[in-house]
Amino acid sequence: MLTLNIIGPGRLGKSIARLAQPHYPIAGVCASSLASSRDAVAFIGAGQACATFADLPSADLFLLAVPDAMIVEKAIELAESGVVQAGNVVFHASGASEASLLLPLKAVGAFIASMHPAFSFADPARAINTFVGTLCALEGDSKACSILHDFARALGGKPFYLAEGGKAAYHASLTMAANFLVTLADLSIKTAQQAGISDEIAQSLVMNLMQQTLENIKALGPAAALTGPILRADQATIEKHLAVLNNKVSYRCYQSLGLATINLAGDQLSVTQQFALSQIFS
Repeated sequence: MLTLNIIGPGRLGKSIARLAQPHYPIAGVCASSLASSRDAVAFIGAGQACATFADLPSADLFLLAVPDAMIVEKAIELAESGVVQAGNVVFHASGASEASLLLPLKAVGAFIASMHPAFSFADPARAINTFVGTLCALEGDSKACSILHDFARALGGKPFYLAEGGKAAYHASLTMAANFLVTLADLSIKTAQQAGISDEIAQSLVMNLMQQTLENIKALGPAAALTGPILRADQATIEKHLAVLNNKVSYRCYQSLGLATINLAGDQLSVTQQFALSQIFS
């Protein structure tokens, strides 16, 4: 069985290690302090707690689960430590950064890659019970990606490959889907409150509709799930909406998303309707 070292056993690192442990024995766990390493080992249920890279035992796989801004620095330190041997696989789990940040380790003969699970590890205790079915994006050396494909499946994930140079577009899509959805919910709730609706009802109103819409998108796809005044080319209603959006951010958001929605509607609108609607949002 291939063995695994964990560097940076935070919420993601120790969750991945706990999920991997039945299939990939945990060799070493290295945090910023020995106490933190021991805490992580207690959660994982296996592994040698280490305070420095030099203390790490040999392993086949190395997960560098540190913040993005520290990946290059730690990759250099790890390469200089002499722990990583030719043929080992070193990977990070950043959603935005590519495997190329690990080039110092490629120089010592390691295969490098990144594996990003599209999953929130906010609560490791919960994460280990809900991870199954998570999509995991892979990119990097073909040898490393092949090994990580099996690794991701062993965790319960569903691995897939990104095109070369595709990491930024991949992460931008996740940011729009996850982070901006939260922002849109907040703007929608605040707009509902302008109608004199209580905070509790406004939140319930928006959350229920968002949930229904997401279910429709999943079942039908975005274009078929689209409803509302833009699809009906209801200019009068849209103008009323814009008139009451006294928050500049909400107004600009409505404008930008309105233009994108015209494009999504496509030939469900006539050319004349598309032009008239685009003029309202310009």
